[in-house]
Amino acid sequence: MNTTDGIRYAHTNLIARDWRKLSDFYQQVMCCVVCSTERDHHGPHIDALTRKPGVRVRGHHLRLPGHGENGPTIEIFQYEPAGPDNPQSLDKPGFAHLAFEVPDVGAKREEIHRWGGRDVGDLVTIDIPTSGRLTLIYLTDPEGNILELQHWHR
Repeated sequence: MNTTDGIRYAHTNLIARDWRKLSDFYQQVMCCVVCSTERDHHGPHIDALTRKPGVRVRGHHLRLPGHGENGPTIEIFQYEPAGPDNPQSLDKPGFAHLAFEVPDVGAKREEIHRWGGRDVGDLVTIDIPTSGRLTLIYLTDPEGNILELQHWHR
């Protein structure tokens, strides 16, 4: 029996301070495409689902580039009221970053800086045995979520 029968990766959720601005960043800079209606979830079913009475959740899904019409999405939501801010860190247990392959790491890095992102580490190029040469950097989106930009030299 194949244990993956019927299983398909669906989406990753990012909670934003300003979901519209963060969505614009991912559309304009990372070539994501809106693929859902705008969501405005609230009421008893959302209270029960989140165990946060009176919460309202707004946002939408963005299709990630390079995977076609049925590819995975980023779900960008904003909670009202918002929860506490916790700083992101590459070495904190749990989700660390979203990775995007790009044709020019340096150019995309500069574009992200113009949107308010910042470097987390330095730009490096490494040789990975049997895989090739990889240029990459960790940096943040405008709200502090960590991104990895990578380019394989093939």
